[in-house]
Amino acid sequence: MENKLILYMHAGSGNHGCEAIVNSLCHMVKGPISLVSYRAKEDEKYSLGELCQVMQERSFEGHKCAHVLYYIYRKLTGDKESFIRYRYRQAFECGKIPLAISIGGDNYCYDSMLNDLRLANSAFHKAGVQTMLLGCSIEPELLGRQEIMKDLSAYHTIIARESITYNALKQAFYGTGEEDAQKAQVSSGIPYILCYPDPAFTLKAKELPLPEGFVEGNTVGINISPMVQDNEEKGGITIECYRELIRYIIEKTDMQIALIPHVIWMNNDDRKPIRQLYDDFKASGRVVEIGDGSCEELKGYIGRCSLFVGARTHATIAAYSSCVPTLVVGYSVKARGIARDLFGTDDHYVIPVQSLRQREDLVKGFRWLLERKDEMRDRLLRVMPEYQKEALLTGKEVDRLWEEFSGQQGI
Repeated sequence: MENKLILYMHAGSGNHGCEAIVNSLCHMVKGPISLVSYRAKEDEKYSLGELCQVMQERSFEGHKCAHVLYYIYRKLTGDKESFIRYRYRQAFECGKIPLAISIGGDNYCYDSMLNDLRLANSAFHKAGVQTMLLGCSIEPELLGRQEIMKDLSAYHTIIARESITYNALKQAFYGTGEEDAQKAQVSSGIPYILCYPDPAFTLKAKELPLPEGFVEGNTVGINISPMVQDNEEKGGITIECYRELIRYIIEKTDMQIALIPHVIWMNNDDRKPIRQLYDDFKASGRVVEIGDGSCEELKGYIGRCSLFVGARTHATIAAYSSCVPTLVVGYSVKARGIARDLFGTDDHYVIPVQSLRQREDLVKGFRWLLERKDEMRDRLLRVMPEYQKEALLTGKEVDRLWEEFSGQQGI
């Protein structure tokens, strides 16, 4: 049987950040990749179907009998991982698995995902498979929870994608000194912890023809998401701040505006607030609504903007990696950590959505961006080549572990 490199905890390519991570990894690693996906049809629709084997997770939806049987079995045996083995059956049956990789992102930032993360990690371990957590951002306070630390300890290697997470993990596992770290890394039950930029910094752009009204080099790209709206502390302030920002750009500059989605799931669809904004300002003739596309196509649009204001992490990664001066409307550690690694600070580069109070708050941040756009672009042009080289080290580490564990399994 052919050995497989398994990627799991992938929610589907309708979140083009998820797509971008897998797409980039597929171009980095040598081993044959099998992707276990919650929404395989989405992956086939966009870019992943041609890059890896896509396996649809099994679902209990529409299989009530199976759900009842597994529930009874779990109650009788205490076998909590049985649900995961049902969902990932294709993965466990597809051949020998030297390495299974949890596509980290910010999965550990959501309480609703923590149980499945732990059970999947445990299920692979009980099947004799080594696991890796890749490209993750984790809120430091989460590491104070014993069950989370126990779960993280089971990974052979954890690759953080920004320094806030990396330093918090080192502190939690190793202590404060380098000597402590060296001792810990040779101890059992302690993962190797590395810090490399998100793989999506290496994503290739695909440039489609620009729509009418999108002026290359003189268009502000704007992304807004329901996720960032859900994290606001003052109800309705996010959309109001975006409206005020668009009004300011139209009245005070000669730039066009491109509204660009990056997640299009039914219950988490960027196109809904984007359509609100488009309808509010379409009469101006200055606003363009970009439709859905693959992660490569969306990066092609973002990379031809003069400036970018974004809420989705991978929309801003597409902008950063295209050396487009960017203002982030963030809500978690990932935005702060990435900005800090690129610019030495996240102050001004990231506006926490929780801090929005007045409708002019985003305009103030944009004016700061306008004043420093040349400085920011120069900075990105200087640091991005080395940053992207560091991101490629993720692929080298995956290849190294895949070969090591393949040898241990006698494949």
